[in-house]
Amino acid sequence: MALSTTLVIIFATVAVSMLAWRDRGLLDRLVLWPPAVQRQRQYWRLLSYGLVHADGPHLLFNMVTLYFFGRLIEGVLGQLAGPFAYVAFYAGGLLVAILPSYLRNRHDPSYRSLGASGAVSAVLFAFILLQPWALLFVFFIPVPAIVFAAIYLAYSIWSSHRGGDNVNHSAHLWGAAYGIGFMLALEPRLLALFWQRLLAP
Repeated sequence: MALSTTLVIIFATVAVSMLAWRDRGLLDRLVLWPPAVQRQRQYWRLLSYGLVHADGPHLLFNMVTLYFFGRLIEGVLGQLAGPFAYVAFYAGGLLVAILPSYLRNRHDPSYRSLGASGAVSAVLFAFILLQPWALLFVFFIPVPAIVFAAIYLAYSIWSSHRGGDNVNHSAHLWGAAYGIGFMLALEPRLLALFWQRLLAP
């Protein structure tokens, strides 16, 4: 039985993150650092930043979330657009989530960003579009997906304006918007299905 693309992404991300914790040079080559992109044309950093994480909890949270929701989205996209749609979706999530941060900080040599949170947010919100009343267990507390989405977005917007916590909340927001937009662009009828399920929990 072949591994799912979601599991391949998880294994690769875990492996590269753990290697980067031991090799600072590898981390420096993969993290998003605007001067390297703008001046040295190291455009791969707009994707490779998603393979490295700050620490164990950062990696664990992203990969557990991806494991539980990625496989369903992978299956749906496979049915809608073929076997490579999920790879394109995930890579696009990494790119779209980070572009606003990159453009805003492209002249700041002290700015760095890493982690797959933007792409994982895209996966999560694609799932919420499909199953708005599914129960998500947040710190072992069951929360309807649509309620979690509202709280998550409100918190991310507030934290993005407040700043100071070294978390790229902008990437979370753009990733979420991308996840929903990608799914609706691929299959516009999902919007009607979402409203139907939202109004009939």
